[in-house]
Amino acid sequence: MKTTITFIAIAILLSCCKQPVNQLPKEVKTSEIKFNAELAKKIGADDYGMKKYVIAFLKRGPNRNQDSITKIELQKGHMENINKLANEGKLVLAGPFFGNDDLRGIYIFNVKTLNEAKKLTETDPAIKAGSLQMELKEWYGSASLMLINDLHKSISKTEI
Repeated sequence: MKTTITFIAIAILLSCCKQPVNQLPKEVKTSEIKFNAELAKKIGADDYGMKKYVIAFLKRGPNRNQDSITKIELQKGHMENINKLANEGKLVLAGPFFGNDDLRGIYIFNVKTLNEAKKLTETDPAIKAGSLQMELKEWYGSASLMLINDLHKSISKTEI
């Protein structure tokens, strides 16, 4: 499990790194990017451009034997809850893992404590039903993740 967590943390960190100049839109050059104190304050960045989050690893829960209609309803409620938390600014990032392993997905919460994240996970119908369970870890990552939901909306043709 430690290897999986380390791999995921590294993958997330790498995804937050600056892109090479030739991959950025013409109008944005890394040499032209300057510190923006107002933005840093707005997204809660410290002097390193980082902030504390809580990561939730969604794992297969003990109660996975629901009928197909219940499974569909749980998934619908799960997705509605994800969108609600994202719209509230509490959920920064969410997504499933590929494959059919016990590790099903990941959330990154914009909260300061494990207890706050635990309360948010308990609003998920799939958690309530026991089809998913969560392992929570405090994490220190780029504060720029706070901008990802709006950025995602600008590149997504279909709403989730």
